[in-house]
Amino acid sequence: VQLQASGGGLVQAGGSLRLFCAASGRTFSRYHMGWFRQAPGKDREFVAAINGGDFRTYYADSVKGRFTISRDNAKNTVYLQMNNLAPEDTAVYYCAALTEWDPPIPAGDVYWGQGTQVTVSS
Repeated sequence: VQLQASGGGLVQAGGSLRLFCAASGRTFSRYHMGWFRQAPGKDREFVAAINGGDFRTYYADSVKGRFTISRDNAKNTVYLQMNNLAPEDTAVYYCAALTEWDPPIPAGDVYWGQGTQVTVSS
């Protein structure tokens, strides 16, 4: 599976952005999907995941109540709605397709998309 992330940009604190991750192939619905992020000088960290079978979701504590992950299997797309953004959300955001469900760990075979930059100004 190949992934293409988009939707990043520059936003003021308190603002919103919606990230998109488009997947190629006809087996998108079989994958669990996740969003991860990496800030400058820091390790990549888990943000959110959505199960491919029952659409249950899992969030990092730092984004609970502000971010929402969703998917549209008919469009082979996963979304990350980010509200009430803060400067500490600034990072490159990556989507990933996962063959196993074990959040926050990217488990099984993991396919990464290229990142999209999100910058939140104070």
